[in-house]
Amino acid sequence: MAQMSKDQAERHLLQVLAEFRHQLRSFLQFSERAAHRANLHPQQHQLLLQVAGAPQGAVASIAYAAWRLGLRHNSTVELVDRSVAQGLLDRTSLEITVKGRRILKKLSQNHARELRELGPFLIRSLRRIERADRARTRQRAR
Repeated sequence: MAQMSKDQAERHLLQVLAEFRHQLRSFLQFSERAAHRANLHPQQHQLLLQVAGAPQGAVASIAYAAWRLGLRHNSTVELVDRSVAQGLLDRTSLEITVKGRRILKKLSQNHARELRELGPFLIRSLRRIERADRARTRQRAR
């Protein structure tokens, strides 16, 4: 990258951050549409994913799900209750039902396919952010 002024370096960093954020939002919009097509609220999809994807030895509790989803406890309880009512989760053990696993498997396959396509763009954006941040840091040091 050619020598930049402090303002140019700052502007470039903002541009690459904006592009990365756009790509992330595009993926999130894809994810939300996919959940709706599967007759789920996007947060239900995320709940199923967090319960199914809990690390070995981790207890998939309401508190765990709330932490992973960034929700308050009572909001998570409501989300779990809706998911139980739809037959997606078993309330006593907070485990995914056969129906929930079937839906999650289909959604996960679609998400993996989307990420295979989007992944190279995200990686390129992350590298651009790293380079732009280094250039900005060098400019600040001068």
